[in-house]
Amino acid sequence: MDELIARVSEAAGVDADVARQAVGEIFTFLKAEASPEALQELMDKIPGVHDLAATLGEGEAPMGGGLLGALSSMMGGGGIMGLAGKLMALGLGMGEMQTIGRELFAYARDVAGEETVNKVVASVPALAQIV
Repeated sequence: MDELIARVSEAAGVDADVARQAVGEIFTFLKAEASPEALQELMDKIPGVHDLAATLGEGEAPMGGGLLGALSSMMGGGGIMGLAGKLMALGLGMGEMQTIGRELFAYARDVAGEETVNKVVASVPALAQIV
């Protein structure tokens, strides 16, 4: 997990804690949206990701209050727009979000293989345009 966070942090030019929260939010989103079998296969190959997603999924709230939190709620709170709202609440702009997503999936391809990542992406149509 430390290697993934370092890669994401460096690529996006963000603090490691923000990178950790963003990666956790992305995996929390994937847990809700992706094929459980495909995602399980991917998560099993990335050390520490289960714990990170579980922690965020059980209430470690990122900086999501105020206007940005309200914006996320108005965008439905779920799906890809909900994820974007949560990442915006972390202070990330669209360019940083795209960089984080691309770097996360590049890392996933490195450790889990192209086929495994493709199964996850195929199960979440909104991801195809991002990664």
